Amino acid sequence: MFGSGRKRLVAAARGRALAFAGVVAVASWSCGQVDRGVAEASPESHPPAPEAAGFGTIPVEDVLLVTVDTLRADALGFSPNERAETPALDRLAAAGWVYSNAHAHSVMTLPSHANLLTGLNPYQHGVRDNTGFRLPVSMPTAAELFSAAGFATGAFVAAFPLDARFGLDRGFEVYDDDYPRDTGRVAVGANQRAGGEVVERALAWWRLHSGERRFAWVHLYDPHAPYAPPEPFASRFAGDPYAGEVAATDAFLRPLLDLVTDREAPPALVVFTSDHGEALGDHGEKTHGLFAYEATLRVPLVLWAPGVEPARPSRGARHIDLLPTMLRSAGVAVPAGLAGSSLLEPEPLGAVTYFEAMTAHLERGWAPLRGVISAGYKMISLPLPELYDLAADPGETTNRVASDRRRARELAELLPAGSASLAASGAVTAEERAALESLGYLSGRAPSKASYGAADDPKNLVALDRKIHEVVDRFHTGRLREAARLAEEAIRERPDLGPAYYYLAQSLLEEGRAAEALEVMQRARELEAASGVLLRQLSLLLAEAGRYREALEILERYRSSEDPEGLSALGQVLTQAGRHAEARTVLGRAVGLDDDDPRPHEALALASLNVGDWAQARQDADRALALNDALPLSWNYLGTALYNLGERRQALAALRQAVTHDPENFDSLYNLAVVAMEVGDQAVARQALGRFVAEAPPARYQPDIRQARLWLQGLGAS
Repeated sequence: MFGSGRKRLVAAARGRALAFAGVVAVASWSCGQVDRGVAEASPESHPPAPEAAGFGTIPVEDVLLVTVDTLRADALGFSPNERAETPALDRLAAAGWVYSNAHAHSVMTLPSHANLLTGLNPYQHGVRDNTGFRLPVSMPTAAELFSAAGFATGAFVAAFPLDARFGLDRGFEVYDDDYPRDTGRVAVGANQRAGGEVVERALAWWRLHSGERRFAWVHLYDPHAPYAPPEPFASRFAGDPYAGEVAATDAFLRPLLDLVTDREAPPALVVFTSDHGEALGDHGEKTHGLFAYEATLRVPLVLWAPGVEPARPSRGARHIDLLPTMLRSAGVAVPAGLAGSSLLEPEPLGAVTYFEAMTAHLERGWAPLRGVISAGYKMISLPLPELYDLAADPGETTNRVASDRRRARELAELLPAGSASLAASGAVTAEERAALESLGYLSGRAPSKASYGAADDPKNLVALDRKIHEVVDRFHTGRLREAARLAEEAIRERPDLGPAYYYLAQSLLEEGRAAEALEVMQRARELEAASGVLLRQLSLLLAEAGRYREALEILERYRSSEDPEGLSALGQVLTQAGRHAEARTVLGRAVGLDDDDPRPHEALALASLNVGDWAQARQDADRALALNDALPLSWNYLGTALYNLGERRQALAALRQAVTHDPENFDSLYNLAVVAMEVGDQAVARQALGRFVAEAPPARYQPDIRQARLWLQGLGAS
């Protein structure tokens, strides 16, 4: 009989699957006559720049935008940084315009790129963080504008924060985000790909569209934490792996830059920048996202076009200035309403750079950080406000608020009124959360407050921020008891700290302490500190305990939603509650919302198993695995379906895949042992049973461990 195996499989769905659920006037941009069939821009679409500024038009055919994630402005040879090894980018900078006073507006990847590609500030387009936001369809993108002007458009991105689902793909004929996908378990460093692969894809596309006008965006992720440069850079920069990542990035970019800047190539504008910097310990911040000091807000920026006289313009530059610059350089009409201004024109009088850091506010309930830069001064609006003279104090060591109250007040008045309002973010799915966690990001949503005081100022919470990072590190390296202890300490310091509850609950679940995890989740819910993912997990735990009414009460809000993950969880609980027809209807809606998401198909497979529809379960599991063949639960469900269809050998192969992709899923391991015994594969059975007896948590699996020992004795093993 495979009854025990099937029962174990359902437990896997309820337990292990909880995560399932100033301008330089002497320089002139002039490339000469374009003789490759591209018409000169009309005065209406490309008005001449003011002669007094010494600018000319730039008749380029192609535009290449290169963004490098998490790259400090001072990390490159042309910064200047004598320790850096970036020859390709140094050559580009030596022949182009280098802006040493360039700033981002956001210190997280998704909102920063939304700023770049729309020419709007974050409060204007609405994308304020990496999680829970999508670029509204009402916001035109660079790709849409270039495409409408007849350009071939291609994007090549390296990591999940820029996945097509977040809306930056609009207008690109090719949006290549083909990095390794989430497998259902959080693995640090997953959901990204190396810069060499990204550049290889971009080169192929660029060559394929030779003879056409081209707009390409190439994004590399390599300098992002954790820093692990490939050889020979790992050895060369053994004491500074971040610098090694930067050097590797330069090497990856070299063939692309060599091709586009070749003197025989069609004239192109190359724009090189980063989305934000990296703190590397400055002001106590480990990586980025908490503060908006110059270490993370200032970015490198180079503009290159053939024939341009090298220069280092003194004017300030902003990410929102890049879209009008690219459009104007290519003779494409610049739409009204953009927040920035072309860098080919003099800096507007009174130009202001708005910036923000909203992640800690949204995820942890800490004070929102907003600020402005104007005339060389930087004001940071927090409960404990800050003012810095960037020219005299580039390291931002002396807060001048008390000594220069008038200037602080004047800059505070420059904060855009609309920037204080954050539109409600959308749901963060379990898949998105897992993918972002694998890249070192936390996610979740904290309740908003009417006001914030000094206790909410991130400057007073740096130590707690470091502790949260330690929790995440301990959890992902398997030190679960340490992770739980540190998470409990964080909660005592800040009882509304949602991420701490999440990791405490996950650590307890991984140790098989489901009852304690349930208490943690319920406490987080009562304090309104539970993320949507944690609430879904809570409902699944309640369902496992037979408390279906409470579980469904939590999930009822998803019934009319368009959140596939929430619908999947609702369908799963309905299945466990015996409401099978209703479950399939709900799960069918989830599939209809996103047929390319494997999770609803996986949940449908479970629903089919629970009513004994083995053929349908096989079909549903096959569909999930066609979308992502590294989902251990789908392999488990497929193995169960195949077993009950009489296909024992195929069932064994599927269950071996389940265990390979998740060695700690003891339900799959148990099922593997059962099937291996039945088909006579004693070696596989002994190995699976031995591991199950030695490693399965007794608190959860004690009866099954006793049975496994009996089977081992029967197989002649101790």
